[in-house]
Amino acid sequence: VGKIIYQINREELENLKGKTVIDVLDNIAGIEVNGVNSSAGKNKSTFIRGGRDKQVLVLIDGVPVSDPSGVNTAFDLRLLTLSQVESIEVMNGAASTLYGSGAATGVINIQLKKSAKKPISLNYQTSIGTNNSQADSEINFNDFNQNVSINGSLKKFSYLTTLNVSKTDGLSEASDENSEVEFASDKFKATNTFVRLGYEFTTDFNVQLFSNYDKDVYDYDAGGFSDSDVNNGKNKQNRVGVSSEFKYKKGSVKLIASYNKLDRMFDSFNGWTGDTDHFEFTGKTHIVDVANNYKISNEFQLIAGVNYQKQSNQTNSPYGNIEDNLANYTTTDPYFTVVYNAASGFNINAGARLNNHSEYGNHIVYNVNPSYNLNTNFRIFSSVSTAFIAPSTYQLFSQYGSTDLNPEENITAELGFVYSKDKFVEVNSVFFYREEDNAIILPDFITYSNAEESLNAKGVETEIKIDVLDDLIFKFGHTYTVKSADVDYIPKNKFTALVETNSIKNTYLSLRYKNISKRTYFDQWGTGSNIVMDAYSLVDFYASHKLIKDRLSVFTHVTNIFNKDYTETIGYTTKGRNFKIGLDFTF
Repeated sequence: VGKIIYQINREELENLKGKTVIDVLDNIAGIEVNGVNSSAGKNKSTFIRGGRDKQVLVLIDGVPVSDPSGVNTAFDLRLLTLSQVESIEVMNGAASTLYGSGAATGVINIQLKKSAKKPISLNYQTSIGTNNSQADSEINFNDFNQNVSINGSLKKFSYLTTLNVSKTDGLSEASDENSEVEFASDKFKATNTFVRLGYEFTTDFNVQLFSNYDKDVYDYDAGGFSDSDVNNGKNKQNRVGVSSEFKYKKGSVKLIASYNKLDRMFDSFNGWTGDTDHFEFTGKTHIVDVANNYKISNEFQLIAGVNYQKQSNQTNSPYGNIEDNLANYTTTDPYFTVVYNAASGFNINAGARLNNHSEYGNHIVYNVNPSYNLNTNFRIFSSVSTAFIAPSTYQLFSQYGSTDLNPEENITAELGFVYSKDKFVEVNSVFFYREEDNAIILPDFITYSNAEESLNAKGVETEIKIDVLDDLIFKFGHTYTVKSADVDYIPKNKFTALVETNSIKNTYLSLRYKNISKRTYFDQWGTGSNIVMDAYSLVDFYASHKLIKDRLSVFTHVTNIFNKDYTETIGYTTKGRNFKIGLDFTF
C-alpha cells in the first residue's frame, strides 16, 4: 500500500496499561476523539480528515463492526477493552474499494491478542484510580478495572478467553459551572468477554471460531449544563463468527463470516409530560467475506473477493416503532485490487468495487495509488480514492426516513512522503483534500434529505520519530485541518509529543503532551451562532516497572498533571488531574 499506516504494536500497548482504546487512538496523527476526556458514559465521536464518526470504519480481526440501530451506525469503541488488544493499525483516507461502505475517511483495524505458544498462560491485571474534575482535588478512588486472560496452545489447537470488568464514578457528565447546586456523579460499568478457539489442520489451512459478549450500564444527564438523576442506559453486544485461511503455492484464500447483535436501551426524563420515556433499539448485522490474494508474478499481485452484508434495525420508542422486517437492507459487493511493484522503485495499487444495495442499486468506487521509492530511505506517494456511505436503516425507514436518499459520496486526493535514516529518524507527512457530496441531513426535523452543497476538508498530517539513543525516543505529531463548514469540534491544529525512555533498568517512563487549538463550533440547535472555544494543552506522565521479569509489573500514570481547566464539549465536564496505579501478573 502506497499510504501511511499508523501502527501501535504490542510492545507499545504494553506501555499503555490502564488506558482505553480511545485514549490510544486520540494520540495518533490525524485522529480526534471528542469526549475522550469527558465522563465515561458520554458518547465518543471519532473524527478523521474533517469527517464524522460514521465515516470511519472499525475492523476487529478483519471483521467490520457497526451499529445498525444507530442513526449514524457508528461502532461504540467503549465495547472494547485495551487489555484484549494485540495491535492497532490506522489508515487515513478513503478505503471503500477494499472495505466497502463506511470507509470514507479512514479505517481502524484492531487485532485482538493471540494465544500463547505454551499449553497454558494466565494474565491478571488490576488497577485503581481517581476520576475527578478540575474542581475536585480529593483523593477518592472511583476508577476500578480488573482483567483476566487464560490462553494457550496444545499441538494444533489454540484457545483464548478474557474477562474484563471496569467501573467509574465520581464525575458528572454535564458541567455544573452555571448552577448553584452541585450535580450528582454519573456511574459507568462495563463487562467485556471474548473467546476464540483455533485449529490448524495443516500448515496451510486453519480455522478459528470467535465470540464476545459486552455490556455497558451507565447514567447520563439531560444535556449540556443540565443534570438528571433519572436518565440511564444499557448497551449489550453479542458477536459470533468464524475465520479461515487456506494457503496455496501462489497465494491464499480467506473466509470471514460473522453475526453481530447490538441491543441498546435508555430511559430519558420528558420535561413536557413529567414522565420517563423508554427507548429500545436492536441492530443485527450478518457479514460474509471471501478474498483471494494471488501472486501473479514477483511484480504483480491480485486481490479479488466478494462481500455480503445484511443489516436490520428494530426500534421501540414513544415516538414511533421501526420493525426489522421493514428496516433492513442487503449489499453484495464484488471487488478487486491490483498491486504492481517494479524493481525500478515504481509501485501502484489500483482497484474498484461494485456495491449492489437492495435499496439504492449499484454504486462503483475506485482507488488509484502510485508511489515511488527514490532509494531505500525516501518514498513519495499519491492517491485518488472514492468512497461512499450508505444511508442507515434509521435514515431510510424511521418516521423521519426517506427511501429516496442517495449515498454520501467522497473523493480524496493525497500527496506525501516517507523518510527514514538508519532507524535514527523517521518522518512522514501527507497533504490531503477531501470533497463530500450528498451529505445526509435533517434540516427541518421532518424528513432526511441529501444536502445540495458540497463539503470539503483539506490539511496536512505529519509524524516525526527520533531515536536519540537506544533507550531515549522522541515522537512528534501535527495535524492541520480546514473545513468548509464548522459543525463539530475538530480543531484546526492538533500537536502531540512523546518522550519515552528505558534508561533505568526494568523501568519505562514517558511524558506525553497534547495541544488543541481554538475551535469554532456552529451551535445549530442552541444559540444559532458560532462559538469559539479556547485552545488548551494537557500533559500526562506514565511509568511502569518490572518487579519480576516477564511475570509481575507495576504501573502508574498521572493525567492532566497541571489540572488544566478547559472545554472539550460545550456544557459537559472534563477530567482534571487524576492518578491510577495497577499491577500486571503473568504466569
